[in-house]
Formats: sequence, structure tokens, C-alpha cells
Amino acid sequence: MTTTNQIAGSSVIPALRYHDALAAIDWLCRVFGFERRAVYTNNDNIVMHAELTLGNGMIMLGSVDNKTPYSALIRQPRDVGFETQGPYLVVADCTAVYERAKAAGAEIVMELEEKSYGGKGFNCRDLEGHMWSVGEYDPWAQAPLSQ
Repeated sequence: MTTTNQIAGSSVIPALRYHDALAAIDWLCRVFGFERRAVYTNNDNIVMHAELTLGNGMIMLGSVDNKTPYSALIRQPRDVGFETQGPYLVVADCTAVYERAKAAGAEIVMELEEKSYGGKGFNCRDLEGHMWSVGEYDPWAQAPLSQ
């Protein structure tokens, strides 16, 4: 059995869908600092599967137009009027990411502020309405809470 210590990267990888996945990939890389690990498209420029990394974390994404049994179960935030979950990004300089997000047209839903538990943070929606929490607080660097 694999333990968390044996996994080179994150063992939890959010998966997202975008109407314009190629534009989303560019935006996420430019604004949040993700790096392209893999992007697979078909002849119609529909993203069949993409992997973007940030530190030792990763997200996977694809085009809404990639019709699979899984995609039939997913709805986009703007299609239903709200988000039901959102990734948290640990960043070294939250102010710089906040400024890039604002400049790139992100909808800031919770302003940049000092957090009582450490570091700065903010929340925004990306170009298609996905909610992102961004902060300097790194839960991995903290001692676990006793139970």
C-alpha cells in the first residue's frame, strides 16, 4: 500500500472543466503561476485532458465540449449560478498574485487581507466562474491539530 510519504506529488488533484479550456490554461498559468505539464487536444482544439502543476500540486482540466460519461455529471459554476467547491493555492507572495488576478479580470469576491491564522489571502472567481482561494498560509508547514 502506498503511503502519503511515498507519493512524489499531491495525492488529491482537483479536476475542472472549462468552456474555453485553452484560454483557461493560459489564464491560470499567467495569473496563478501554474505550469503546463501536459495538454492533449483533438483536431477541433478541444482539450481532452490537461495537467497543470503548481509546486508539488496539480490540477487536471478539460473542455466542456469533451463529451464523456464523467462530463455529463458536471455543471459549470456560471451555468448553475454558484460554485460548490474550490481549490486552495499556497503561494509565497499573495499580494503579487492578487494584483495579477485583478489585472487579468478575476472577480475578487473576498479582498486581500491578513489572516488570523497566518499570512495573507483572498478569494476570486476565474474567467469562467470557478472559485479559487489563494493564500500564504501553508497547512503542511503547521503542526497537526490534536484530536
